Amino acid sequence: MKEDFLHHVWQFKKFDIANLKTTKGESIQILNSGQYLQLAGPDFFNAQIIIENQKWAGNVEIHLKSSDWYVHNHEKDSNYDSVILHVVWEHDVPIFRKDNSEIPTLELKEYVALSDLHKYQSLVSQKSWIYCENELQNVDQFVFKNWQERLFFERLERKANLIFGLLETSNHDWEAVLFCLLVKNFGLNTNGEMFYKIAKSIPFSVVRKESFSLESLESLLLGQANLLSHDFQDSYARELQKSYHYLVQKHQLREKVVGSLEFFKHRPDNFPTVRLVQLASLYFHQKNLFSLVMNCSSINELYQVFNVGVSQYWETHYNFDRESSKKMKKLSKSFVDLLVVNTIIPLQFAYARSRQKEITQDLIDLANSIPSEKNVIIDKFKTFGIASENVYESQALLQLKKEYCDLKKCLDCAVGHFILKK
Repeated sequence: MKEDFLHHVWQFKKFDIANLKTTKGESIQILNSGQYLQLAGPDFFNAQIIIENQKWAGNVEIHLKSSDWYVHNHEKDSNYDSVILHVVWEHDVPIFRKDNSEIPTLELKEYVALSDLHKYQSLVSQKSWIYCENELQNVDQFVFKNWQERLFFERLERKANLIFGLLETSNHDWEAVLFCLLVKNFGLNTNGEMFYKIAKSIPFSVVRKESFSLESLESLLLGQANLLSHDFQDSYARELQKSYHYLVQKHQLREKVVGSLEFFKHRPDNFPTVRLVQLASLYFHQKNLFSLVMNCSSINELYQVFNVGVSQYWETHYNFDRESSKKMKKLSKSFVDLLVVNTIIPLQFAYARSRQKEITQDLIDLANSIPSEKNVIIDKFKTFGIASENVYESQALLQLKKEYCDLKKCLDCAVGHFILKK
């Protein structure tokens, strides 16, 4: 058993509250079980309890055993001086305040129904993937849909916190934040971190100044990625080398990013060379990109913004000095979908929050219009009867798995609550 089960039992009064008594036989009446804030200090704040006709207001601390009070050194912590009731599963030793008065103790195992205990034990017994996998498809749809919305926005909150951190280091330049996020996500999982380092190595003020020359943008990105440091046969590659060396001196750029980019695991259209020159083309053709994407409310509008290809040289190349059959190499809709999920929606959310603007339904509508992501987590949920049709649903499932299932936080989850209440 874990303490979170006792927190759940106390918070939702999942025990016989009619004839409660302390371990010393004193009657207990719960007027208010307190606020479960999950902060430092006692578990429940501002509880109101009557013990033997004496009304008490204060905090409640919960442990598996009474002796855990001393194991956790609460007797030395002034935050616990205001505890009015010690709630435990098993009472093994009396607990005293600093003034040597004994803290009243409630032993819960005398009052929790065996059926509730069995439900909890069944829920948290190890399954093949997640604890509730056999119960998932039986969860009430109203409960699950409401929980889905909460999960979707929890995930956006987490991404927004990262955006605000990046904003602090970018002198509150939203265009610079967009640039860093876009570059990172153009690199996908395998090259994302390297691409992010490339973006951070180029001040966005330089990108702004050079955005009127496609050759300059290509040379900046490819050069900082250390992809222009060879002896090339093609004249275009040599021109990019010259342009890059000039720009390094002109803008006093920092050293090139250290590390290697991954080519081997990718299809040619996902080669880092192709993705970097597509980025260059995007910033060449779309001035004030941040304003453009912030004002887009539909996926079709965003498809238009990202409807860019590559320069003439790259239509017949995936790498320098190796000619291939001609291809426009425009960003595919599926790739733009990934950019919207991982960059645009979180940025729209963060920007709206910074301006105290409400766009909740707009974000839900946009996410509902994008096909679901496909990965092992989404596929696994489907085998247990939870299908995902769009990004709104798939992002919620990813949040559920990573922040609740993987961390075994069943009793903080609406699914876990529903199963225990059945």
